[in-house]
Amino acid sequence: QVQLVESGGGLVQSGGSLRLSCEPSGFNWDRYAVGWYRQAPGKAREGITCISNTDGEGSTYYADSVKGRFTLSSDNTKNMVNLLMTNVEFEDSDVYHCAALRRYAGPPRDADMDHWGKGTLVIVSP
Repeated sequence: QVQLVESGGGLVQSGGSLRLSCEPSGFNWDRYAVGWYRQAPGKAREGITCISNTDGEGSTYYADSVKGRFTLSSDNTKNMVNLLMTNVEFEDSDVYHCAALRRYAGPPRDADMDHWGKGTLVIVSP
């Protein structure tokens, strides 16, 4: 069965750090770009970061809202993608989802999405 599993969410204080991970089941990352989205109930989904696993350079995109605070990386030995969140803010509280995208185009695009994870909840206390 093909699926994505996110982990690492939880409660963190404002200014703290948290690491989210995304692991595919049933396929490998090497044919996909990996994007992270976040969405709170009643709010629009925001594509915050994306990394290419196919261009040989690991090209990475960050939305302005997370640039300089979040770092996305691929661990090819473990077939995992990690999102390191530092200096988190109350506004970062959301459900975070990873997605497998057919191609890297900078901001993650819904049109390129093949697989979508159920998400992991991040709560930042003020």
